[in-house]
Amino acid sequence: MALRVLISGAGIAGSTLAYWLLHYGFEATIIEKAPRLRVGGYVIDFWGAGFDVADRMGIVPELLQQGYEVQEVRAVDGSGKTVASFPARAFFRASKGRYTTVSRAGLAATIFHQIDGKVEAIFGDSVSRIEQNDQTVQVAFEHGPEREFDLVIGADGLHSAVRKLVFGSQDQFEKYLGYKVAEFEAEGYRPRDELVYLLHTELHQQVGRFTMREDRTMFLFIFADDHADTGDLPAQKALLRKRFANSGWECPQILQALDATRELYFDRVSQIRMEARPGLWTQGRVTLVGDAASCVSLLAGQGSALAMVAAYVLAGELHRSKGDYPSAFARYEQLFAPFVRGKQKAALRFAGFFAPKSRGSLFVRNQLMNLLRIPWFADFAIAGEITDKLALPQY
Repeated sequence: MALRVLISGAGIAGSTLAYWLLHYGFEATIIEKAPRLRVGGYVIDFWGAGFDVADRMGIVPELLQQGYEVQEVRAVDGSGKTVASFPARAFFRASKGRYTTVSRAGLAATIFHQIDGKVEAIFGDSVSRIEQNDQTVQVAFEHGPEREFDLVIGADGLHSAVRKLVFGSQDQFEKYLGYKVAEFEAEGYRPRDELVYLLHTELHQQVGRFTMREDRTMFLFIFADDHADTGDLPAQKALLRKRFANSGWECPQILQALDATRELYFDRVSQIRMEARPGLWTQGRVTLVGDAASCVSLLAGQGSALAMVAAYVLAGELHRSKGDYPSAFARYEQLFAPFVRGKQKAALRFAGFFAPKSRGSLFVRNQLMNLLRIPWFADFAIAGEITDKLALPQY
């Protein structure tokens, strides 16, 4: 009989895992706390090993169609004057065209549509208790009846319920990096700069603007904050107004657009580090994948692609082991853990790009951006960052 696998989370990691488990003949069930597929979230640069996984899933043409071919990254001062910029073509050259900028929600929806109607998907519910023995895992839910599975996979993000239930409280594993991130979209905002990502950076904070289709504009805030708590929606808006009220550029009208929005993505910038555990991401019949296991944080800029790679490797190892889950889990950790640790370390180097701590750091950031206008320098600087040193296994 095919192993029955419960996946907590219908995001990028969970949907990718369900796709490959279905491909290999496993019986997958997805449970998702949200009442529907999540919308919103910032745009992401999608490339590397995650792009390769998407290619093997046959979804690259759709992603390229819905994605954006960004032409320029431009930093402006308080009056809107360009202080640094570079063309984005270097990313396409370094990746040999295997690169796009896509909304995180759009990527998640594209993956989920590959399995919609083919696997059991339960929305508006979440795992509340997990008890396992040598044969099965008994799972209780907030609303639905208790059920039995062979394996449980936590793919439920930075604030994973599965990790909390099986491995312990989040504060054991979360490394708060001292930044908060917020994102929202507004309709009809002006001005529009097509295919240009604009940045206004001040000490300890940055706001970005990117024009999207259907007359929508995305805004992304990143700012240093010593306090890890996030509060509710009114508190989040109040904090953003306080931090950016005296900023220049378009910040006053961006904050006006913020007042009108009902959907604000707001979270702390953190990593999940579980290296101290002897089983790393696994305990018995339960394991973790994606941000639940090893969140690299927004600073790495590759969390969604890494989640797809982790899900692909985990499903592939379960298939290769013919259901011998202990060896599959061990092999998954052995293959993926060193790779993702490198990404976590690299992420810490990028904090100065988003929210520099000194005027000297901001000056250096701007000069590096301007140097990226030189094709040979851009190719040299970007190639090392955009090349994933992980050969995807063939399962």
